[in-house]
Amino acid sequence: MTRGLPPLDSTLSLGIFSRYRLPLPDTRKDLNTVTSPPVQPADNTLSRSLLPRHMFMITIGGIIGAGLFVSSSAAIATAGPAVIISYMLTGILLLLVMRMLGEMAVSLPEVRSFTEFARVGLGDWAGFSVGWLYWFFWAVVIPIEAIAGANILQELGLTLPTWQTGCLLMVIMTGVNLMSARSFGEFEFWFSSIKVSAIIAFILVSAAHVFGLFGEAGPGLSNLTEHGGFAPKGGLAVLAAVTTVIFSMMGTEVVTIAAAESSEPAKAVARMTSSIIGRIMLFYVGSLSMIVAVVPWNTIVPGQSPFTAALDVMQIPLASTIMSFVILTAVLSCLNSCYYVCSRVLFVLAEKGDAPRWLVKLNVRRVPSRSVILGSVAGFVGVGAQLYSPNGVFAFLVNASGALIVVIYLSMAISHVRLRRRAHAEGREPVLKMWLFPWLSYLSIVAMTGVLIAMALTPGLESQFWTSALSVAVALTAYGVVAASRARTAVLAAD
Repeated sequence: MTRGLPPLDSTLSLGIFSRYRLPLPDTRKDLNTVTSPPVQPADNTLSRSLLPRHMFMITIGGIIGAGLFVSSSAAIATAGPAVIISYMLTGILLLLVMRMLGEMAVSLPEVRSFTEFARVGLGDWAGFSVGWLYWFFWAVVIPIEAIAGANILQELGLTLPTWQTGCLLMVIMTGVNLMSARSFGEFEFWFSSIKVSAIIAFILVSAAHVFGLFGEAGPGLSNLTEHGGFAPKGGLAVLAAVTTVIFSMMGTEVVTIAAAESSEPAKAVARMTSSIIGRIMLFYVGSLSMIVAVVPWNTIVPGQSPFTAALDVMQIPLASTIMSFVILTAVLSCLNSCYYVCSRVLFVLAEKGDAPRWLVKLNVRRVPSRSVILGSVAGFVGVGAQLYSPNGVFAFLVNASGALIVVIYLSMAISHVRLRRRAHAEGREPVLKMWLFPWLSYLSIVAMTGVLIAMALTPGLESQFWTSALSVAVALTAYGVVAASRARTAVLAAD
């Protein structure tokens, strides 16, 4: 899941695991040894109406967004066919982060938003800051996805102005998320089903073309080594592409939030951490491998869908229209998830006293409706900013959220290390364990720190790094103000 019009040019394998003898997840063990705690009814208890099939498709399809279908073209232009390695490296990093999240989610089933692991591991300041930064990140994505969806609908023939179409899409998704958690899950189930089916079909058709199964001699794998070689821009370009590819893979963590409203939250999280490497290998590495095998990498235009280019080469009728519908599905899926994530994160912040308490109120369908509406308001403000100040206010908001997901993942890794050490000191062992602790946890921390440093030093990305750093500073300052206010209130109450 990723932004439809990402501010970044959103841009391992099992063999690597076997070579270095890293233990792969044992899906059966993970799923059989985790259990869900009984739910204690309360006024602010969310419904558990997400069905196993909803969670399955959220898990499978959550990682697939418009960043794969469109922005992967920029990654291909950066690294050439070796972009496959860039996606593998990024996939391993994401696998490690999700495994850490999975361990914490199973060990702390009472935590209803993964951002709260920062509070448990690092303190209230981290819970406040990470929660609000994550909410801000997705609140900015809402208008981006709405505008992206509007642009696609215009390409398909809709004549309404972009801003009106974007607002209409936001109204629809607001209504979906106000109905119930199950309505969110049902929409996501079908959106994800379409995305997954489209990618599998693309891989099969492309493989048939590459190996000449259509009756004509295919190109084979020659495009992987011609036109300058497999890595025409060198190894550094392969590593540099990781700084953009990582943003196209975000969204898997949404499962840890949705799990709180499923019938088997622990199993849902365990399934996510156990299957992520397979999803990355199939959807990202598999599809990108087929693209660079079908299309010479130096003919792919950044910003245009490489999937469409490949379908055109294979002479698939209506290729552009087909991909427009698939990309629209990915955009609407992300927009649907944006509303869900924003509302649930804000609901948890309100529970902890870090947001107005009136946001805790649920409607009759156990939905935090006020939090949903607040996210919708943020989306309308974003569309207004894009309409009246696309290169000013809106560009600043987009840049200010650019590096936040890496900062948030980094805070999760640090929190995991502290929580695991605390558990060891108390004589507790987690059911779902991070592999080779603490070394792989440290490796994740170093790798994400390296991504942030690379962003700060890369032309075109440095503005996003520094404006995102400003967002972090604002969040920390806000916590300082809130903490000081609470301290004064406590003193007055004591007197």
